[in-house]
Amino acid sequence: MMEQPNLSYINSMSGGEKAFGKRLLAIIKKEFPLEKQVYFDNLNSGNHQRTAQNVHKLKHKISILGLVKSYDVATRYEENLRNNDATLQKEFEAILLVMTDYLNKV
Repeated sequence: MMEQPNLSYINSMSGGEKAFGKRLLAIIKKEFPLEKQVYFDNLNSGNHQRTAQNVHKLKHKISILGLVKSYDVATRYEENLRNNDATLQKEFEAILLVMTDYLNKV
């Protein structure tokens, strides 16, 4: 079963300050779809180096949403892309889908 996003990291960062947590989540909800689109644009153009940079940026949001195992997958995928190898693409995109679904619900 796929690891599920959660707010535990955001809650620990905010120290119980609900407004801070809400602002951070709002930023993620705004930036994530844009960063995801740039990832797909670069992937579809075959630019593995730019795609690796996009994965690197997306890793931060993966981490913030408490996805520890997914972060490891993203790290390996980023490294693969830097070597012009798209292995782990399907796994990474499954993570993006789970994140998209989660962000649409919270």
